[in-house]
Amino acid sequence: MHKIAVLIPCYNEEQTIKNVVESFQRELPEAVIYVYNNNSTDQTAEIAKEAGAIVRHEYQQGKGNVVRRMFQEIDAECYIMVDGDDTYPAESVREMADKILYKNVDMVVGDRLSSTYFEENKRRFHNFGNSLVRLCVNRIFKSDIKDIMTGYRAFSYRFVKTFPVLSKGFEIETEMSIHAISMNMAMDNVVVEYRDRPQGSVSKLNTVKDGIKVLMTIFNLFKNYKPMFFFSFISIILCAVATLCFVPLVWLPYLHTGMVERFPTLIVCGFVVIAALLSFFNGMVLDSIKQKEKREFEFRLIVSAAIEKELLTHGDIADIMGDIPINNKANVLDNTTARVGGGGYINEALSLFKTDQKILGNFNLCDFIHSSVFICQWNIC
Repeated sequence: MHKIAVLIPCYNEEQTIKNVVESFQRELPEAVIYVYNNNSTDQTAEIAKEAGAIVRHEYQQGKGNVVRRMFQEIDAECYIMVDGDDTYPAESVREMADKILYKNVDMVVGDRLSSTYFEENKRRFHNFGNSLVRLCVNRIFKSDIKDIMTGYRAFSYRFVKTFPVLSKGFEIETEMSIHAISMNMAMDNVVVEYRDRPQGSVSKLNTVKDGIKVLMTIFNLFKNYKPMFFFSFISIILCAVATLCFVPLVWLPYLHTGMVERFPTLIVCGFVVIAALLSFFNGMVLDSIKQKEKREFEFRLIVSAAIEKELLTHGDIADIMGDIPINNKANVLDNTTARVGGGGYINEALSLFKTDQKILGNFNLCDFIHSSVFICQWNIC
């Protein structure tokens, strides 16, 4: 397990990748630097390897796909993720890493917007887009993240191994930020200087297309992370529409004449009210499910902390697990408990699994292990 791992997702960055690798080598000589090449058609991979980085490949196009691969494959106490376009200074990385290693922060955001971004960045719609996304996320989720879409971040082990990567493209940064807010992960901001891309280096971000994807991601995550608020809002709108149509067109004429003159309007208003009630109760059900997911997430954090502790002690997954007989679920549970050590967090998590198995019946151990960050590393099922 590395002390610090620097992760650099790259797509056609041959002009800048050498300087990025060398600058982070100077600032973090103890770090292991990984460059993940995402189907580059230039010499990015070769130049990164010559500069001293470990080069790996992700063949599914998109930054979100690269982040998923990086997080699955690398074990480290502290992860530094930075773009390969040489727009982020390495001089700030030590402060970001120290917050992860010594202050128990789960995600450190490299804040460009509080420094030189608006002066250095020449794409004015990017400036507007960054400000809009920051405003939307902080207002909706009641947070104070200074830069939502920065590509310069530091993460703890438990954040990386419990973060479900769903996005495929550049909206991954927004997803990370909202996940950290919703799951009450410890966050901090470090102001970093921003410099625009050097001449000849081209941004892969499409302002309109990727901007729409980011806004849709915010909308979907708002629905998923705050279902009660989302569906209650829809319910209120539907009730308001029904009321505005019912009162002047049905109720007031009825008071004067004692007759319902607009039966179609009355029927439509009734169905709209039913839709509003369905939306409200749908929000209640989904909110209960969300609360259950948060509870399970806390147990995944416990398991992740125990795994990190054992990795730091043994240094190799094989030393922890040994040869496990996988034909019997009980053997897997008992062997895992015995190997990791009695009375620890792993025992508590596995006891929880046993309890859930009694309640749920045919509950899949592989699903539990996967959700607890076992499957991607121990591969026992």
